[in-house]
Amino acid sequence: MARGKLRIYLGAAPGVGKTYAMLAEAHRRVERGTDCVVGFVEHYDRPRTEVMLHGLEQVPRKRLEYRDTTFAEMDVDAVLRRAPAVALVDELAHTNVPGSRNAKRWQDVEELLAAGIDVVSTVNIQHLESLGDVVESITGVRQRETVPDEVVRRADQIELVDMSPEALRRRMAHGNIYQPDKVDAALSNYFRPGNLTALRELALLWVADRVDEYLNEYRSEHRVSKIWGSRERIVVGLTGGSEGRTLIRRAARLAEKGAGGEVLAVYIARSDGLTAASPKELAVQRTLVEDLGGTFHHVVGDDIPAALLDFARGVNATQIVLGSSRRKAWQYVFGPGVGATVARDSGPDLDVHIVTHEAVAKGRGLPVARGARLGRARIIWGWAVGLAGPVVLAVLLNTLTLGLANDMLLFLAVTVAAALLGGLLPALASAAFGSLLLNYFYTPPLHRLTIADPKNIVAIAIFVGVAVSVASVVDLAARRTHQAARLRAESEILSFLAGNVLRGETSLEELLERVRETFAMESAALLERAGDVEPWTCAGRAGFGRPLERPEDADVDMPVGDHMALALTGRVLPAEDRRVLAAFAAQAAVALDRRRLQEEADQARRLAEGNRIRTALLAAVSHDLRTPLAGIKASVSSLRSDDVEWSAQDQAELLEAIEEGADRLDHLVGNLLDMSRLQTGTVTPLIREIDVDEVVPMALGGVPEDSVELDVPETLPMVEVDPGLLERSVANLVENAVKYSPRGRSVLVSASAIADRVEVRVVDRGPGVPDEAKDRIFEPFQRYGDAPRGAGVGLGLAVARGFAEAMGATLNAEDTPGGGLTMVLSLRAAGSRPETPDMGRDLAEPERQTL
Repeated sequence: MARGKLRIYLGAAPGVGKTYAMLAEAHRRVERGTDCVVGFVEHYDRPRTEVMLHGLEQVPRKRLEYRDTTFAEMDVDAVLRRAPAVALVDELAHTNVPGSRNAKRWQDVEELLAAGIDVVSTVNIQHLESLGDVVESITGVRQRETVPDEVVRRADQIELVDMSPEALRRRMAHGNIYQPDKVDAALSNYFRPGNLTALRELALLWVADRVDEYLNEYRSEHRVSKIWGSRERIVVGLTGGSEGRTLIRRAARLAEKGAGGEVLAVYIARSDGLTAASPKELAVQRTLVEDLGGTFHHVVGDDIPAALLDFARGVNATQIVLGSSRRKAWQYVFGPGVGATVARDSGPDLDVHIVTHEAVAKGRGLPVARGARLGRARIIWGWAVGLAGPVVLAVLLNTLTLGLANDMLLFLAVTVAAALLGGLLPALASAAFGSLLLNYFYTPPLHRLTIADPKNIVAIAIFVGVAVSVASVVDLAARRTHQAARLRAESEILSFLAGNVLRGETSLEELLERVRETFAMESAALLERAGDVEPWTCAGRAGFGRPLERPEDADVDMPVGDHMALALTGRVLPAEDRRVLAAFAAQAAVALDRRRLQEEADQARRLAEGNRIRTALLAAVSHDLRTPLAGIKASVSSLRSDDVEWSAQDQAELLEAIEEGADRLDHLVGNLLDMSRLQTGTVTPLIREIDVDEVVPMALGGVPEDSVELDVPETLPMVEVDPGLLERSVANLVENAVKYSPRGRSVLVSASAIADRVEVRVVDRGPGVPDEAKDRIFEPFQRYGDAPRGAGVGLGLAVARGFAEAMGATLNAEDTPGGGLTMVLSLRAAGSRPETPDMGRDLAEPERQTL
């Protein structure tokens, strides 16, 4: 089934006539024989709108109850069953009543469109999601009902329903929009002339951008390369020099003169990357053009005039702004220059403005960062060989007679050596100096800078030409070798970053430290801000030096999106380093996002754990608390009953049942309170030295007398514990062991000294626990196997381990030889650690009283 088409009437504010225009369109379609129904239209008691509903079929609304109030919403199912050709659905951003089919009305519209039904709808500009903050700053009202921009942008037709602020206020004053008792408040608040003018501008600009998108799509589909001057688009060609700021401001003034003017600044870099403008200056110009409402673009191209014209035609520009050439008069022998070439090839549909500036005809003078440098030491050695080498060679050749041809070859070898070491300039100096020495010492007439034989003139000229050619080739090869080595280093760095992206191993701080070390900077920081006018904050930092508050304060800054930047201090980086820096910046943003996602995941995990514990706690309260309470209630009701004459034995049994139920409640509530203290970290142990045989017997009071066998020697060393916490831990362990021990088999509680520890073992002969479940049984609300509900809520072992860890002890589960489970509580013997002052003793005493 073909998807339905969506038509939207967009307005700047309520009351401009969107619904009226939609209903008028419906009447036109009905007159043409189109099957059109009203899915949902609200007239708000406006007489003219209500009249427009007459003659249109309306689908009955769905009634929903919410908070003791009945609401009417669009019945999506009824509209789908009716299956009209066109459905009118008012207020696209409306939020449906809880219990509806969808949360938002635009979701209802999506269902209708998916069913092949055309939809006509309305929306105000303030309800677009992306404009929420802007509308709030204008009107002071936050719009709670919004619709995603993409939903509106996907509409097949968008028609702007426009009205001047004065006309809208007159409609309001005449009572055509709101009830008379609300008119004065509306006119003095939301419907102020300034608010309405700003909202109208937003609506006009948004629709203009949408029309521009339609135009670009049409030109692309129909391959229209000719510029259509529908709006002023001004392209500024930047060279990286300081005059770029003048050009940007000039272009901004030109854009202000035309309706909807737009400025696009573009810098064109060569594809080989060997030369580039100052990245610092380009960053300043990028900030300037964005502050003036324009956009900055970076384009790669070897033919700068052609690349600039291709870019301008691609964005449907109408004007190009260029600076006057920096070249001196004699430099024009090499060509007409970029400005003249662009003006010549621009054609009749593209105007070119040449703007003068302070650097006209003063030479290039641009800060250039060379892509491949040979190093300072090599250049020094190159100059040394290029200047001193010919002199040394001339001294040696004065003692030998090899002939002019051999002499030239030796001088050429020196020139090649200078090129290998220092590059082109030392080689050229060596060639020039060597040719003079050849002429003076070895070309007749000797010791004069003249040449008698014309053949020798040709020979020396060939020597110079060969020397220059060889030096150029050698210099280029050396630079390419250096560039290849650099690219290999860059590839290794990028491979390292790619591996970190896949593995997620490096934290943000470690990555920033790697950035600082890689580029030999003083500090590296990742700065971010929430919005264009919000202050910058530091998300992560590495190194030393002054803290950065803005990217502009750094020596190097690399933008990452609109509201994030990687800032470095220490030195200015050449342009070729910014490629790798951009990769580091992107990875830093990923690391920051990963850290925040991890924090959110940890928080979600904690919330999930808390929800799990609360759910289990509610289950425990609902059953395990209710069972003993029911027993107590039944026993008390029986004792108070006048219908039955209870014997002394029956009364004793009922009282015993009450006592057992109360004991179970006391034990259960105690464990719940202990677990809550452990979860909140409020358990503060009061550590002191005590004998194990003084504490362990006290923990056996809650179990039957014959169910436990005690083996705790009196000769054991004293332990450093909190007696109360130790007693509660052992009591929970013993109770758990007795619960699972077979009838007639007692639980063994023994203690022994091992090295600097004292181990208390609680041994049972029950079913035991598999190895994979030994750690899980210490988690809250865990009960092994098919333990009955009345066996407890599964907090005993969790509380026991929590108290043990609070005292610095350990609690683990082991298999009992021959079957069963052994709980091993390992305590620290007294004197096993150096004496330290107990700074928390006085503070811990009040907390101890609550345990």
